[in-house]
Amino acid sequence: MEPIVWEWVNVLVRWLHVITAIAWIGSSFYFIHLDLSLRRRDGLPPGVAGEAWQVHGGGFYNMMKYTVAPPELPEKLTWFKWEAYATWLSGFALLSVLYYHGAALYMIDPAVLDIPWWGAVLLSLGALGMGWHVYDRLCKSPLGKDDVKLAAAGFVFLVLVAWGLSHLFSGRAAMLHVGALIGTMMSANVFRIIIPNQTKAVAAMKAGQVPDPALGKQAKQRSLHNNYLTLPVVFLMISNHYPLAFGTRYSWVIVAVVLVVGAVIRHFFNSRHAGKPTPWWTWAVAAAGVAVIVGVSAAGTRTESAAAPVKVEFAQVEEVVLSRCSMCHAAQPVWEGIGVAPRGVTLDSAESISRHAPQIRVWAALSDAMPPGNVTGITPEERRLLAAWTDQLPR
Repeated sequence: MEPIVWEWVNVLVRWLHVITAIAWIGSSFYFIHLDLSLRRRDGLPPGVAGEAWQVHGGGFYNMMKYTVAPPELPEKLTWFKWEAYATWLSGFALLSVLYYHGAALYMIDPAVLDIPWWGAVLLSLGALGMGWHVYDRLCKSPLGKDDVKLAAAGFVFLVLVAWGLSHLFSGRAAMLHVGALIGTMMSANVFRIIIPNQTKAVAAMKAGQVPDPALGKQAKQRSLHNNYLTLPVVFLMISNHYPLAFGTRYSWVIVAVVLVVGAVIRHFFNSRHAGKPTPWWTWAVAAAGVAVIVGVSAAGTRTESAAAPVKVEFAQVEEVVLSRCSMCHAAQPVWEGIGVAPRGVTLDSAESISRHAPQIRVWAALSDAMPPGNVTGITPEERRLLAAWTDQLPR
């Protein structure tokens, strides 16, 4: 029963993570849209930066924003923080259930770094903690006074992290951990900066004082970071389902391009919401970025291999698949902890191997996604053999 229980724990925690992420992203996008759509007019109350009229649900809303604080604190104040906290907590739970519990399969690749499971977990925790610390220091450094310079420094930092993690973990875990780090940065922005600064502003008002405007400015900067990082982090979190994203030689380059593509797409919508000229150029940049990603993903696996025979016999392919893949991909898997064949794919017969040739090509020939962590020791030459075989098949 244990594999079945863990599978359902995985599903339910993943479901919770998706639900909370939807709530957080939805509220974040809404408030950035609202903030950018505010307009000034004569007759607004003192301290109001602007207002926006909205229609939804059969009624009209008149939204106003006080740049520092209203003259009097309302009796009821809604805080937006639990969505962020619940997203991070459920995400860390999913990381623990899937990656920490299955470190040998999903985190460790002996060809990259042969370490025990507890070493992989410690590296993971260290990367998340130190990553947040470095980002926070960058924001509080003199670079934080210039949004463009800070964004450039943050981009370089995240690309270096992606490159470094690709030398510590399997491709799947490396890309997932970049996403986990960005998610940690975003949640910590809420937990350590945005909410504490708002709490200080409320406390100052209750004490009859004027809140420090710098608190709101700092919180808004971190909120803007979260907005521009949202689309890249969503891509990175779903990347573990797509081997050409994480299981190829230059996956860290793909991370770099995704950061740019996600940012320019958000810039397009932010500019539209703010009433600025529509930056159509962002879609050209995004399209070019996607083309780069596709091209980079074709570079092959992270290990070099000798050329495969010109003509590959099916018996050679069958031997490789049965010896490297069928212990998990079978009607009755024999690998400990695997209750059913992953994704329902069985590779324990000649017929099933032939039927799943396209999946074998993507997961085990063009990328090193399978076997996970290369736990069965498939060689580069065997991957080339599989690639040559699938090349020979009729399209």
